[in-house]
Formats: sequence, C-alpha cells, structure tokens
Amino acid sequence: MAPLKILLASLCALTLAACATAKPGPAPRPGPRPTPAPAPAPVLEQFSDLPGWAADDHAAAFEAYRSTCGAARDAAMGEICRRARARPLLSGPEARAFFEDNFRPEAVPGEGVLTAYYAPEYEARARPDAEFSAPVRPKPVDLVSSGQGGRDAQQRGPDGKLGPYPDRTAIETSPPTQVLAWMRPEELFFLQVQGSGVVTYPDGRRVKVLFAATNGRTFTGIANPMRDRGLLAANNTSGEAIRQWLADHRGPEADAIMRLNPRYVFFTTAPDDGRPPVGSAGIPLPTGRAIAVDPSRHASGELFWIDGVAPILNGAFPTYRRLVTALDVGGAIKGLVRADLYLGQGQRAGTEAGRVRHTLRMHRLVPRVGPGR
Repeated sequence: MAPLKILLASLCALTLAACATAKPGPAPRPGPRPTPAPAPAPVLEQFSDLPGWAADDHAAAFEAYRSTCGAARDAAMGEICRRARARPLLSGPEARAFFEDNFRPEAVPGEGVLTAYYAPEYEARARPDAEFSAPVRPKPVDLVSSGQGGRDAQQRGPDGKLGPYPDRTAIETSPPTQVLAWMRPEELFFLQVQGSGVVTYPDGRRVKVLFAATNGRTFTGIANPMRDRGLLAANNTSGEAIRQWLADHRGPEADAIMRLNPRYVFFTTAPDDGRPPVGSAGIPLPTGRAIAVDPSRHASGELFWIDGVAPILNGAFPTYRRLVTALDVGGAIKGLVRADLYLGQGQRAGTEAGRVRHTLRMHRLVPRVGPGR
C-alpha cells in the first residue's frame, strides 16, 4: 500500500490548490455492482479433433507413458498410471483405446513456440591445450542456490553476506579453482545450454557431465543477436549453424558472442552408465516423448498432445505431432504454450534438435476418472 499512498500524495502536491479548496459534494448513489467477467471456459475437444492423432505411434506412446507416469502427483493421474502398469505392452489400436478411454483432450488456449533439446556427446581432455581451453567447472563453494533449477543463486561473501552471483563474463575471466574436464569453448557453451551430456577422452573413457547449479542469471539466446548483427542468415540460426560459426571464430570474437548470455551452468560428473539423462522429475527421459515446460504453468507428469507446425529454420521436419509427458524444466522455457522436446543423445539428435523452432499448439489430456470428470 505504501507506493499507492506516495502516488496520491504526489498527485495532491501537484494540484495543491484543488486539494486545499475542493469541497466535498454529495456522495454518489451506489449503483448495481458490475458482474465480474467469467473466466474463459476450457475448450473441450474430441480425440478426432487433434491434428495427427490417428497417425501417432500409440504403442510407443503407451510404453513411454507407462514408464514415466509415476511423475504425476494428481490422484486421478495416479489411478490411470496404476491401470497402465497393470497392463502388458499394448498394440497400437489397444494403446489408442487406452488413452481415449481414460483421458479427454482439452485445448490449451493460444499459440506458442516448440523447440527441442538433446544430450550431447563431446570430446574432452584432462589437461588444457590451445583447442581444449574451456574448463568444466563444479559448483563453487560460495554459491548458495535455491528454487527449481537453482534459479535463486546468490554469492556468499567473506563476511557471510549474500549478493548476486557474477555473470558469465566475470566467471570466465576468473581462473578456475577446480576443473572437472577441459572442452572446446563452443561445445562447453552448448553443453551448458542443454544442461547435461557425455564427454569422451582419447583413451575411450566416457563420463557423464550432469547439471549441478547455475549462477542464477536469466538465460539469453544468442541466435537473434547473431542474426541481427548479420553473422547468420535469418533462416539459418540453427544450433548447428551457431556452433559452426563459434568454432570458426574461436577466441575473443566467439567469446564476445557467447558472453551475451549471462547465464552460466556448473556441473558434476558421474560414470557413464549408458542410461538416458534424468529430467527434473527424477525420471530418465524417453526419446521423443518428454518435454520441458514452465513449472509455474504446468505440473510435472502432465500428459500433452503437441502440434508443432510451420518451422522457420532450414532443414527442419515439417511437423511434430505426438503424445508427450512434462518431465523437465528449462531456463528459457517460459509461458503457457511453450515446450522443449527431448530428442535423444548424440550428434544426430543434436542436429535435429537445433532445427526445431515451430509454431506450437498444446492439448492437455485430462483424466476421466474421479468426481466430476
């Protein structure tokens, strides 16, 4: 309320004469209270309304759903999960019937953006050289983080006081106190964007590099600045094109572009067990069937039909229409109609993921079980 009082006082000061001499007039008669506008009703649909529903691989969708449905905390979703896990693997028609019997589709209003991500595999070295010059840093001891994804990171000073953690430029220009591995700078940058991956050493050893924390700064994409500066064509800002430009301009020029993104990710390592990466829901991500969403808008474990069309980048697949589960979050994934589709591990998945920027429509699958459903 304090700002409102200050505003009223300021307005009065600006019209002092009027405030001092105005006489109160008769109180207006109370009129009828305006009826508040009703909240928009959810758009109810039939499965036949979903573009591409009949063409999806429902058997694969059921297998992925059955392995990940434990992420949902909703009681009705839990009941359907138990039903799914009591069944053997289903054929396509049987799986389609299962979804149609247990859920109803509900359109999420509006349009948004579909992107994609993957678990990269890069080379690494135990010692730095001219090519492998970027240190993979562990979470610093002075970093205090809270919130999902460590978004509320702060730096604890020598006096114990907390303040904002330094940005990418300050971190990269400070010598590391501990190093987990050495990578090519542009590949470390992409590893930070993806959040986790695998590095391989010349002796064949493979190590998982896993998300540990961030510096709490807001993620800023570099594709648009590179386009605006004429470094890349408007229809060629894929991840593949960006990484190649950074590699070709490795050094101060590439560093300046990467430092446009102030967000910095710290890692931890583990032996490579060959399993898929684990999302924020704590469940291994099924390739092509998991999405990262904004946790302030959607719950972990929710089931969606995504309809991604009209790509803007060269070489992209024309559509992404499939059943997916919300199993992850991302620093750049904000908004109601916004999703990041997990496409798997390795370079092939990375090439595809870097070309995904589609117009997105989403449809939530609402359980039919429970009161009023």
